[in-house]
Amino acid sequence: MDIGSTIRSIRNRKKITIAQMSEGTGLSKGFISNMENNNTSPSINTLQTVSHFLGVPLPYLLLEKDQRMHVVRKHERQYTTHKKENIKVEHLISRDGLTLQHVEFPPGTSTGEQPHTHKGIECHLVLQGKILAEQGEDSVILEEGDSFSWNACAPHLVKNIGDEPAIVLIAIYTDTELDEM
Repeated sequence: MDIGSTIRSIRNRKKITIAQMSEGTGLSKGFISNMENNNTSPSINTLQTVSHFLGVPLPYLLLEKDQRMHVVRKHERQYTTHKKENIKVEHLISRDGLTLQHVEFPPGTSTGEQPHTHKGIECHLVLQGKILAEQGEDSVILEEGDSFSWNACAPHLVKNIGDEPAIVLIAIYTDTELDEM
């Protein structure tokens, strides 16, 4: 865990000197230097004092770098087009089993000829158009602003039943624990 460089980075970004931090926290300059260089392991109480002084939540100091905010710029996104149906999928972001997609269904297209299954839980928000969502014996027509969710292990299908493209924002969460359901 690299707490020290996180503290140093925040302190430098806020243009706080080690002397100012020492005065504001009551910690010695030597201790702060050792802490920032990961030569000592501060207690939770010390980290709480430091986080309060720096104005950041304590849990933020404990996050590994790969656990912090992840950004995908628009020009970095991946796109997929399903050839047969011409459904366009924009892969917005994916992290720790959670995927967010922007999906455009041309009129009359669907996620397949037959309902399909896969791992995960899906949440959908209809941004534009009119769709039919079917899962098992459930069937519902949804329009702009409507949302729904389902466990994807049960057969399901989404179809654009409108005259214009339907755009759906889909969040898919997959986790190994879901496999046991």
